[in-house]
Amino acid sequence: MAALDSKVAIVSGSGRGIGRHIALKLAAEGAAVVVNDLDDGLVKKTVGEIMAAGGRAVGAPGSVTAPAFADEFVAAAVETFGDLHIIVNNAGYTWDNVVQKTTDEQWGAMLDVHLTAPFRILRAAQRVISAAAKREQAAGITVCRKVVNVSSIAGLSGNPGQSGYAAGKAGMFGLTKTIAKEWGRYNVTVNAVAFGLIRTRLIQPAGTGATVEIDGREIPVGANPQLLEAAIRMIPLGRTGLPEEAAGAVYLLCTPESDYITGQVLVCSGGLPG
Repeated sequence: MAALDSKVAIVSGSGRGIGRHIALKLAAEGAAVVVNDLDDGLVKKTVGEIMAAGGRAVGAPGSVTAPAFADEFVAAAVETFGDLHIIVNNAGYTWDNVVQKTTDEQWGAMLDVHLTAPFRILRAAQRVISAAAKREQAAGITVCRKVVNVSSIAGLSGNPGQSGYAAGKAGMFGLTKTIAKEWGRYNVTVNAVAFGLIRTRLIQPAGTGATVEIDGREIPVGANPQLLEAAIRMIPLGRTGLPEEAAGAVYLLCTPESDYITGQVLVCSGGLPG
Protein backbone atom coordinates (compact mmCIF):
# COMPACT_ATOMS: atom_id res chain seq x y z
CA MET A 1 0.00 0.00 0.00
CA ALA A 2 1.10 3.56 -0.71
CA ALA A 3 1.46 5.83 2.32
CA LEU A 4 -1.57 7.97 1.44
CA ASP A 5 -3.97 5.37 0.06
CA SER A 6 -7.62 6.39 0.61
CA LYS A 7 -6.66 9.95 1.59
CA VAL A 8 -8.18 13.03 -0.04
CA ALA A 9 -6.11 16.20 -0.41
CA ILE A 10 -6.70 19.76 -1.55
CA VAL A 11 -3.65 21.72 -2.74
CA SER A 12 -4.00 25.40 -3.57
CA GLY A 13 -1.82 26.88 -6.29
CA SER A 14 -1.01 23.45 -7.70
CA GLY A 15 -1.05 24.17 -11.41
CA ARG A 16 2.66 24.89 -11.58
CA GLY A 17 5.87 25.16 -9.56
CA ILE A 18 6.08 23.77 -6.04
CA GLY A 19 2.31 23.26 -5.82
CA ARG A 20 2.24 21.11 -8.94
CA HIS A 21 4.98 18.89 -7.55
CA ILE A 22 3.14 18.62 -4.23
CA ALA A 23 -0.01 17.49 -6.04
CA LEU A 24 1.93 14.97 -8.13
CA LYS A 25 3.75 13.60 -5.06
CA LEU A 26 0.61 13.19 -2.96
CA ALA A 27 -1.17 11.51 -5.87
CA ALA A 28 1.77 9.20 -6.50
CA GLU A 29 1.53 8.11 -2.87
CA GLY A 30 -2.15 7.22 -3.23
CA ALA A 31 -4.08 10.38 -2.38
CA ALA A 32 -6.95 11.74 -4.45
CA VAL A 33 -6.10 15.39 -5.14
CA VAL A 34 -8.12 18.52 -5.80
CA VAL A 35 -5.92 20.71 -8.01
CA ASN A 36 -6.27 24.50 -7.96
CA ASP A 37 -4.80 27.36 -9.96
CA LEU A 38 -5.88 30.67 -11.45
CA ASP A 39 -5.18 29.21 -14.90
CA ASP A 40 -7.74 26.57 -15.87
CA GLY A 41 -5.38 25.24 -18.52
CA LEU A 42 -2.69 24.52 -15.93
CA VAL A 43 -5.27 22.85 -13.68
CA LYS A 44 -6.34 20.54 -16.50
CA LYS A 45 -2.71 19.75 -17.32
CA THR A 46 -1.85 18.74 -13.74
CA VAL A 47 -5.07 16.74 -13.37
CA GLY A 48 -4.26 15.00 -16.65
CA GLU A 49 -0.75 14.11 -15.48
CA ILE A 50 -2.09 12.57 -12.30
CA MET A 51 -4.76 10.57 -14.05
CA ALA A 52 -2.39 9.41 -16.79
CA ALA A 53 -0.19 7.96 -14.04
CA GLY A 54 -3.14 6.05 -12.60
CA GLY A 55 -4.03 8.53 -9.88
CA ARG A 56 -7.23 10.32 -8.94
CA ALA A 57 -7.70 14.07 -9.34
CA VAL A 58 -10.22 16.78 -10.07
CA GLY A 59 -9.77 20.45 -10.84
CA ALA A 60 -10.97 23.46 -8.86
CA PRO A 61 -9.78 26.50 -10.83
CA GLY A 62 -10.18 29.94 -9.32
CA SER A 63 -8.63 32.61 -7.13
CA VAL A 64 -8.04 31.63 -3.53
CA THR A 65 -8.65 35.27 -2.59
CA ALA A 66 -12.24 35.21 -3.86
CA PRO A 67 -14.57 35.23 -0.82
CA ALA A 68 -16.60 32.24 -2.04
CA PHE A 69 -13.67 30.13 -3.18
CA ALA A 70 -12.87 28.36 0.11
CA ASP A 71 -16.30 26.74 0.36
CA GLU A 72 -16.11 25.65 -3.29
CA PHE A 73 -12.62 24.19 -2.80
CA VAL A 74 -13.62 22.11 0.21
CA ALA A 75 -16.86 21.04 -1.49
CA ALA A 76 -14.91 19.80 -4.53
CA ALA A 77 -13.12 17.30 -2.29
CA VAL A 78 -16.17 16.12 -0.38
CA GLU A 79 -18.52 15.94 -3.35
CA THR A 80 -16.03 14.19 -5.64
CA PHE A 81 -14.13 11.93 -3.25
CA GLY A 82 -16.33 11.81 -0.15
CA ASP A 83 -13.91 13.15 2.48
CA LEU A 84 -11.05 15.51 3.25
CA HIS A 85 -7.83 14.42 4.97
CA ILE A 86 -5.05 16.74 3.79
CA ILE A 87 -5.06 20.51 3.29
CA VAL A 88 -2.03 22.17 1.71
CA ASN A 89 -2.20 25.97 1.62
CA ASN A 90 0.40 26.70 -1.04
CA ALA A 91 -0.93 29.44 -3.35
CA GLY A 92 1.07 32.65 -3.37
CA TYR A 93 3.28 35.05 -5.25
CA THR A 94 5.61 37.97 -4.62
CA TRP A 95 4.93 41.65 -5.27
CA ASP A 96 8.06 43.38 -4.07
CA ASN A 97 9.04 46.93 -3.25
CA VAL A 98 10.83 48.80 -0.48
CA VAL A 99 8.42 49.93 2.21
CA GLN A 100 8.21 53.60 1.18
CA LYS A 101 7.18 52.56 -2.34
CA THR A 102 4.78 49.78 -1.30
CA THR A 103 1.18 50.75 -1.97
CA ASP A 104 -1.83 49.78 0.11
CA GLU A 105 -2.88 47.59 -2.81
CA GLN A 106 0.42 45.68 -2.76
CA TRP A 107 0.33 45.26 1.02
CA GLY A 108 -3.27 44.09 0.99
CA ALA A 109 -2.68 41.67 -1.88
CA MET A 110 0.17 39.97 -0.04
CA LEU A 111 -1.86 39.53 3.14
CA ASP A 112 -4.93 38.38 1.19
CA VAL A 113 -3.19 35.56 -0.68
CA HIS A 114 -0.77 34.40 2.00
CA LEU A 115 -2.88 34.77 5.14
CA THR A 116 -6.56 35.52 4.55
CA ALA A 117 -7.00 32.82 1.89
CA PRO A 118 -5.53 30.01 4.05
CA PHE A 119 -7.64 31.24 6.98
CA ARG A 120 -10.80 31.03 4.87
CA ILE A 121 -9.94 27.57 3.55
CA LEU A 122 -9.35 26.27 7.08
CA ARG A 123 -12.53 27.91 8.32
CA ALA A 124 -14.50 26.27 5.52
CA ALA A 125 -12.91 22.89 6.23
CA GLN A 126 -13.62 22.96 9.96
CA ARG A 127 -17.21 21.79 9.76
CA VAL A 128 -16.26 18.88 7.48
CA ILE A 129 -13.35 17.82 9.70
CA SER A 130 -15.30 18.25 12.93
CA ALA A 131 -18.21 16.13 11.68
CA ALA A 132 -15.87 13.42 10.39
CA ALA A 133 -13.93 13.34 13.66
CA LYS A 134 -17.13 12.93 15.68
CA ARG A 135 -18.29 10.04 13.48
CA GLU A 136 -14.91 8.33 13.73
CA GLN A 137 -14.66 8.78 17.48
CA ALA A 138 -18.16 7.33 17.94
CA ALA A 139 -17.15 4.33 15.84
CA GLY A 140 -13.85 3.87 17.68
CA ILE A 141 -11.84 4.67 14.56
CA THR A 142 -8.64 6.73 14.63
CA VAL A 143 -7.96 8.88 11.57
CA CYS A 144 -5.21 11.51 11.57
CA ARG A 145 -5.75 14.44 9.22
CA LYS A 146 -3.10 16.91 8.07
CA VAL A 147 -2.74 20.61 7.39
CA VAL A 148 0.48 21.95 5.86
CA ASN A 149 0.81 25.70 5.39
CA VAL A 150 3.50 26.71 2.91
CA SER A 151 5.55 29.66 4.14
CA SER A 152 9.03 31.06 3.60
CA ILE A 153 12.20 31.85 5.50
CA ALA A 154 11.31 35.46 4.63
CA GLY A 155 8.61 35.09 7.27
CA LEU A 156 11.23 34.07 9.82
CA SER A 157 13.94 36.62 9.11
CA GLY A 158 12.48 39.21 6.74
CA ASN A 159 13.83 40.12 3.32
CA PRO A 160 14.60 43.52 1.77
CA GLY A 161 11.80 44.70 -0.46
CA GLN A 162 9.31 42.16 0.87
CA SER A 163 7.51 43.78 3.80
CA GLY A 164 4.10 42.55 2.64
CA TYR A 165 5.26 39.10 1.56
CA ALA A 166 7.28 38.57 4.74
CA ALA A 167 4.42 39.78 6.94
CA GLY A 168 1.97 37.43 5.26
CA LYS A 169 4.34 34.48 5.53
CA ALA A 170 5.10 35.28 9.17
CA GLY A 171 1.39 35.43 9.89
CA MET A 172 1.06 31.87 8.62
CA PHE A 173 3.17 30.70 11.55
CA GLY A 174 0.75 32.21 14.06
CA LEU A 175 -2.20 30.75 12.17
CA THR A 176 -0.50 27.34 12.07
CA LYS A 177 0.22 27.24 15.79
CA THR A 178 -3.27 28.43 16.71
CA ILE A 179 -5.13 25.93 14.52
CA ALA A 180 -2.84 23.17 15.82
CA LYS A 181 -4.15 23.92 19.32
CA GLU A 182 -7.77 24.21 18.20
CA TRP A 183 -7.82 21.08 16.02
CA GLY A 184 -5.83 18.69 18.17
CA ARG A 185 -9.15 17.41 19.54
CA TYR A 186 -10.07 16.36 15.99
CA ASN A 187 -6.79 14.45 15.64
CA VAL A 188 -5.49 16.92 13.04
CA THR A 189 -1.82 17.86 12.84
CA VAL A 190 -1.14 21.41 11.63
CA ASN A 191 2.36 22.38 10.56
CA ALA A 192 4.15 24.84 8.29
CA VAL A 193 7.05 24.52 5.88
CA ALA A 194 9.32 27.54 5.46
CA PHE A 195 11.05 27.32 2.11
CA GLY A 196 14.34 28.91 1.20
CA LEU A 197 15.44 29.38 -2.40
CA ILE A 198 13.53 26.87 -4.52
CA ARG A 199 13.95 26.92 -8.31
CA THR A 200 10.72 28.51 -9.46
CA ARG A 201 9.99 31.61 -11.51
CA LEU A 202 9.78 33.62 -8.28
CA ILE A 203 13.56 33.42 -7.69
CA GLN A 204 14.91 33.76 -11.21
CA PRO A 205 16.95 36.96 -11.69
CA ALA A 206 14.74 40.04 -11.93
CA GLY A 207 14.57 41.75 -15.30
CA THR A 208 13.95 38.61 -17.35
CA GLY A 209 10.40 39.71 -18.10
CA ALA A 210 8.77 36.99 -15.97
CA THR A 211 5.39 38.00 -14.59
CA VAL A 212 2.35 36.63 -12.85
CA GLU A 213 -1.13 37.74 -13.89
CA ILE A 214 -3.32 38.48 -10.90
CA ASP A 215 -6.78 40.00 -11.33
CA GLY A 216 -5.79 41.43 -14.70
CA ARG A 217 -2.50 42.88 -13.43
CA GLU A 218 0.85 41.75 -14.81
CA ILE A 219 3.15 41.69 -11.78
CA PRO A 220 6.89 41.26 -12.42
CA VAL A 221 8.59 38.53 -10.42
CA GLY A 222 12.20 37.64 -9.78
CA ALA A 223 14.99 38.36 -7.32
CA ASN A 224 17.73 40.96 -7.27
CA PRO A 225 20.61 39.14 -9.02
CA GLN A 226 23.25 40.36 -6.57
CA LEU A 227 21.19 39.43 -3.52
CA LEU A 228 20.34 36.07 -5.09
CA GLU A 229 23.99 35.28 -5.79
CA ALA A 230 24.99 36.26 -2.25
CA ALA A 231 22.21 34.13 -0.76
CA ILE A 232 23.21 31.07 -2.78
CA ARG A 233 26.78 31.40 -1.48
CA MET A 234 25.37 31.16 2.06
CA ILE A 235 23.55 27.86 1.45
CA PRO A 236 25.56 25.04 3.07
CA LEU A 237 24.42 22.58 0.40
CA GLY A 238 25.75 24.99 -2.21
CA ARG A 239 22.68 25.19 -4.44
CA THR A 240 19.05 26.17 -4.69
CA GLY A 241 16.40 23.53 -4.05
CA LEU A 242 14.35 21.66 -6.62
CA PRO A 243 10.54 21.87 -6.61
CA GLU A 244 10.51 18.07 -6.17
CA GLU A 245 12.55 18.47 -2.99
CA ALA A 246 10.18 21.15 -1.72
CA ALA A 247 7.26 18.80 -2.35
CA GLY A 248 9.08 16.13 -0.38
CA ALA A 249 9.17 18.37 2.70
CA VAL A 250 5.41 18.86 2.52
CA TYR A 251 4.88 15.15 1.95
CA LEU A 252 6.85 14.32 5.11
CA LEU A 253 4.25 16.19 7.15
CA CYS A 254 1.40 14.33 5.41
CA THR A 255 2.67 10.82 6.19
CA PRO A 256 1.57 8.60 9.09
CA GLU A 257 5.12 8.87 10.46
CA SER A 258 4.38 12.52 11.33
CA ASP A 259 1.17 11.80 13.25
CA TYR A 260 2.63 13.14 16.53
CA ILE A 261 4.18 16.28 15.07
CA THR A 262 2.00 19.38 15.20
CA GLY A 263 2.33 23.14 15.62
CA GLN A 264 5.82 23.09 14.13
CA VAL A 265 7.71 24.97 11.40
CA LEU A 266 9.94 22.82 9.20
CA VAL A 267 12.64 24.85 7.42
CA CYS A 268 13.47 23.48 3.97
CA SER A 269 16.33 25.68 2.79
CA GLY A 270 19.44 23.59 2.22
CA GLY A 271 20.73 25.02 5.49
CA LEU A 272 20.23 28.71 4.60
CA PRO A 273 19.43 30.37 7.93
CA GLY A 274 15.91 31.55 8.46
